[in-house]
Amino acid sequence: MSHSITSVLSQIRTLQTQVSQAAPTGDIARSNAIQGLGEGNAINAPSFSQTLQGAIKGVNDAQQKSGALAAAFERGEPGADLAQVMVASQQSQIAFRATVEVRNRLVQAYQDVMNMPL
Repeated sequence: MSHSITSVLSQIRTLQTQVSQAAPTGDIARSNAIQGLGEGNAINAPSFSQTLQGAIKGVNDAQQKSGALAAAFERGEPGADLAQVMVASQQSQIAFRATVEVRNRLVQAYQDVMNMPL
């Protein structure tokens, strides 16, 4: 189980570095964001829904790759190795479990916010 957590954390770190490389660095962007978004100086970072859709698409791609490799192995194709099939299967399972865990955490956070007294 700790290997799967390590794998998910490494994927999150990879995504963070990709996002940070895509966005300009420095304190200028932060100060512009504080001054106001109406000035046109805001960073064009992906929205939460775009990030979530991308993550779900990645999980779907991993599951489809795993299924295709398993089917190729069952047909006896020479390029389909049992080790590749098993690794792809484990990767898709870990990605799906991480997605379910994120969903559960989001639902719990939503419920916590909705149950806050005014």
